[in-house]
Amino acid sequence: MPNPRLTGLGAGLFGSVLMCALGGLDGLLFGASLTVYGVLFLPVCVLTALWVRPGDLVTAPVVVPIAFAVGLPPIADDGGGGAGGLLMGLVTALALQAGWLYGGTLAAVLVVAFRRIRLVNRRRADLRRDRARVLPPGRQPR
Repeated sequence: MPNPRLTGLGAGLFGSVLMCALGGLDGLLFGASLTVYGVLFLPVCVLTALWVRPGDLVTAPVVVPIAFAVGLPPIADDGGGGAGGLLMGLVTALALQAGWLYGGTLAAVLVVAFRRIRLVNRRRADLRRDRARVLPPGRQPR
């Protein structure tokens, strides 16, 4: 499994480009099914949260809803009304697919929280190990 480390901006670009591609693919293969789009959104959220750098962990739950919205235009129903119809289709799609949007964002939050807890525990263990190495044998911390 690849293990890239994306910056906050890179995570946003990754999610947005991937959701645009998946939105276009959904429009071509599945007739613009919003359910398929929502299901495909979940792994994008998890991958974005897994691949963001440890210093940029807080950006993953922020960029995934943006990526969801960026990928919607190819599948949103424009109603034949030009820009106003497209805007209304985007708002409607966001409102009707809020469950997928919240679910994907929650998945990203859970992955980020798990990674953050692991990172903090690892740093504490390293700090304890370094302190034990510096103190003389008779003066070990409790």
